[in-house]
Amino acid sequence: MPSSANAAKVRTATLCLLNVQRRVHGLRKLRENGKLRHASVDYSRLMVSQGFFSHVSPSGSTLQSRVTGTHYLDGARAWSIGENIAWGTGTLGTPRSIVRAWMHSPGHRANILNGTYRDIGIGIASGAPIPAGAAANGATYTTDLGHRS
Repeated sequence: MPSSANAAKVRTATLCLLNVQRRVHGLRKLRENGKLRHASVDYSRLMVSQGFFSHVSPSGSTLQSRVTGTHYLDGARAWSIGENIAWGTGTLGTPRSIVRAWMHSPGHRANILNGTYRDIGIGIASGAPIPAGAAANGATYTTDLGHRS
């Protein structure tokens, strides 16, 4: 179960599971990118702290504005970005359950198996974007995927 104490281990497990899916489909591995990680970690934390679950924050930030703010796109002639979000409590909040859910969702699956993407930032926050109670035993995930040329 994800927690602040094992965040790096959970992030590594999530990346490993995503790369297994890509390998099975003949795609290159994604590599971690610190700028994308910054955007994804901040966004997972924001969803938990403000109690919302959406690709657009209550203040109006979008994937593009969040990634632009990290300077990941600086100097790129061309780029593409995508985002997957998820949350779960108990065993549904583990990396294996989250990746399984994404692979069974057409839009999320398309992002994971998009051969254009090379980079990924994985942000996992303890808690869920719902009122207290079960949220205490949850985790909220954001993956920001990208490619720049």
